[in-house]
Amino acid sequence: MKKCIPIVCSLLLSLGALQLAPAQEATDKDPMWETIILSPDNTKLKILGENLRKHNQKYHQGGPYDASVYNIVSGPDTGKMVWIMGPLQFPQLDNRPSAGGHDEDWRDNVMPYLKKVEQGEYWRGDGKLSNTSMLPQNPAEYPILFTRYWEINIAHQHQVEARLKLISETVKAMEGVNPWGVYYNLFRQGKLGRHIATVGFYKNWTDFDRDPQFKATFLKSHDEDAWDSFIRDTDLLLDDSWDEIWEYNKNLSGD
Repeated sequence: MKKCIPIVCSLLLSLGALQLAPAQEATDKDPMWETIILSPDNTKLKILGENLRKHNQKYHQGGPYDASVYNIVSGPDTGKMVWIMGPLQFPQLDNRPSAGGHDEDWRDNVMPYLKKVEQGEYWRGDGKLSNTSMLPQNPAEYPILFTRYWEINIAHQHQVEARLKLISETVKAMEGVNPWGVYYNLFRQGKLGRHIATVGFYKNWTDFDRDPQFKATFLKSHDEDAWDSFIRDTDLLLDDSWDEIWEYNKNLSGD
């Protein structure tokens, strides 16, 4: 997500995630993003790209309705695209682009070149836990996003807030620039299990080989027993988790 949050490292990423329900940390003052997953008709990619770019640049350029597009290049939705609008708040959705040809343009010039539109979701960022203040406004500077989804175990959901706080404290204590963020899915998704997401921005693929020193930083304030407990309790917290890597598609975005 543009102007969103980068995940930090291999190990941290393995702990990053999307949540079950908004935790107490997030409030309606925190930014929100709307996302939808687009499955392109691969026989019509050229015209889809041209039309989607024109649509976003005309109706979704700047402000709360700004749109960004990412290509999903790993995980179960590889080959699909993520369309993201925001950051915004719910009241601004009452005035979202719809008139002035917007809906007709989407219907006639975008939809015919898609196989499917799915998983329309609203994600609330957690301003206290996230570590994103150092992010530039231009998403092209951190074009690779590591997104981890968490499916929370109902019996252990009371541990979510404490676990995320512990991760957040460690990330913020690590040396260097480590933007990281937490997002809560605001509506139930049934069996999809996309409850929480942590997202990390990377400048390039080489950064994935960088050791962020998450464990070493953790152990500066805790002992090995606390580390073992941290790993064990995190496993208990999750029914499932999975990763996706997104690449920013500047050509199709509203920027």
